[in-house]
Amino acid sequence: MIRARRTHVGRPRLIASVLSLLAVTALAVSGTSARAAPMADAAPSPASVADVASAVESLKIAGTTWAVDERTGKLRVLADSTVADADLTRIRRVTGRFAGVATLERLDGRLRTLLSGGDGIYAAGWRCSAGVNVRSGSTYYFVTAGHCTDTMPTWYTSSAMTTTIGTTTGTSFPGNDFGVVQYSNPAVPHPGTIGTVDVTGTATAYVGQSVCRRGATTGVRCGVVTALNVTVNYGSGATVSGLIQTNICAEPGDSGGPLYAGDKVIGILSGGSGSCATGGTTYYQPIQEVLNAYGLSVY
Repeated sequence: MIRARRTHVGRPRLIASVLSLLAVTALAVSGTSARAAPMADAAPSPASVADVASAVESLKIAGTTWAVDERTGKLRVLADSTVADADLTRIRRVTGRFAGVATLERLDGRLRTLLSGGDGIYAAGWRCSAGVNVRSGSTYYFVTAGHCTDTMPTWYTSSAMTTTIGTTTGTSFPGNDFGVVQYSNPAVPHPGTIGTVDVTGTATAYVGQSVCRRGATTGVRCGVVTALNVTVNYGSGATVSGLIQTNICAEPGDSGGPLYAGDKVIGILSGGSGSCATGGTTYYQPIQEVLNAYGLSVY
């Protein structure tokens, strides 16, 4: 399987349901025991959480992400290192209107899609990672990040762009973050594997699940799923929702690579913060949504 790198962000979607826990280091909030303050542990209503999530989204502040903490039922709003003090104040004002419903915390590093030049799949100076090979009947494709395939029609095996892999046939970004490339060169192999792992199907992520990802820049890295249905604002109007969050690091060029558990594919890398030198957080487009959208299957 060709491995490529680049990331994509989907069209902003209205928050229709409560989002999940974002696992990052909290800088401002600490827990309170039920005995000391029993009301502090009472979960807020789903309607109030949805209201504050919509209010946070309406601020349109780049470098923010939010999801519901499954342990408390509260919305955890995270701001990366690029969010200015003035914008932090705006977020505090919004979350402050919903006492006991939301918390605001700092996220280490900068949220970004993971785009770079180097080994992997290449298009007009970009490098990404191929996610997983798929097919529809006898026609073969690979899935990658939508921010990779957006505006990039042709993909190659190297930066020299002498050997064609195929052409982009579908992209959904922002809102979602997935793209599909059809193989057109019979000389380029496309086995149903992730490295040495023989893919046998797909799986749905759950919090606490042990997972690994593979990318062209940093290879195989493993960790756990820490949140579901996460919304990330990467900036420049690129907001993606419905993402899986993990505590696995990644670097530019890993974008589009697969997230998997055993021999089951779970998602495609969208972006993250931090680095593999210091640790990081990464976000993934669920794979089944991509397959359903284009009538594809793994093999």
